[in-house]
Amino acid sequence: MQLSGKVIRTVAGPAVAVLVAGGCASGTTPALTATPAAPATAGTTSAAPAPSRQIELETTYEQVIKSVLPSIVQITTGQALGSGIVYDTAGHILTNAHVVGAAREFQVTLATGGKPRNARLVSTYPPGDLAMIQVENAAGLRPAVFGRSADLKVGQIVLAMGNPLGFSGSVTQGIVSALGRTVTGEKHAGGGAATITNAIQTSAPINPGNSGGALVDLSGRVIGIPTLAAVDPQQGTAPGLGFAIPSDTATDVARQIIRYGRVVNSRRAALGVRVGTAVDASGDPVGVAVGSVSPGGGADKAGIRPGDVIVKVEGTPTPTAGDLSQILATHKPGDKIRVELMHPDRTKRTVTVTLSELPAGR
Repeated sequence: MQLSGKVIRTVAGPAVAVLVAGGCASGTTPALTATPAAPATAGTTSAAPAPSRQIELETTYEQVIKSVLPSIVQITTGQALGSGIVYDTAGHILTNAHVVGAAREFQVTLATGGKPRNARLVSTYPPGDLAMIQVENAAGLRPAVFGRSADLKVGQIVLAMGNPLGFSGSVTQGIVSALGRTVTGEKHAGGGAATITNAIQTSAPINPGNSGGALVDLSGRVIGIPTLAAVDPQQGTAPGLGFAIPSDTATDVARQIIRYGRVVNSRRAALGVRVGTAVDASGDPVGVAVGSVSPGGGADKAGIRPGDVIVKVEGTPTPTAGDLSQILATHKPGDKIRVELMHPDRTKRTVTVTLSELPAGR
């Protein structure tokens, strides 16, 4: 998708750098890095002591990192490298679906070091870009504490923890820049383009390998899963423009996977169609072409048929399949929406569709 001229891309590791194109954000330095002060000599004046508030903030950073970093892991597959969060003492690791891709087996290394541990896929939920794996040896794992993303406020200081570019246990800092974003990433192995609802926008640098890691508040609680970064096609990664899956969404998916082995309630709306982007003779997108219709679904009952092109939903143009996904992500199952169609004979009409529930993962 496009967001103010920026492409939103998933941030798996160097092995799949094609997903991030621009690489790491320029000007990024590891958090808490300090330059040693030169010793004072005769005739010079020592720098004034840092204000007490700055010292308190630095101490808070140190405490949060010491508390949370042992719960962050590096996940390696044959194709990618990413991050994950220890969810419980049974060895469940929460991460992004685009990190696991189509793999079923993984190597997991703690941010604090130690030998890699074997892990297997439990389930993945590509529509929300979330997945869960489980390590064979859960000894010594420290589960993270998850907070409520619904309580976040714009301006809160946050830390992003993960393994950017393979640098294990890295930390960057920023603020919550905005809340309630709806963003769509690129297609990836093992699933299509995921649309994230209620995404947290943050200025904390998110680089390749940060995917699946933790966005943490200053109380040491995980409030998001860093997942997407904005990329300018001409200039590369856009510094300070990253997005995280809210913790409320992530923990809901995690609980379902642990209890049922998969996501059984996506809590997201669907039209009941399989679609692709329709283009004109110049190759420009003009709407969403319906390839197939689920029998008995909302679209079927409303009279939508294969070959129809969806051009608007609730009065908003839908030039691409990504645009349609973003609009649907703002609705719930059971909602009634107006869909403007263009039939193969170029005639148009508007139908009302009762949305069904988006099928869950595997």
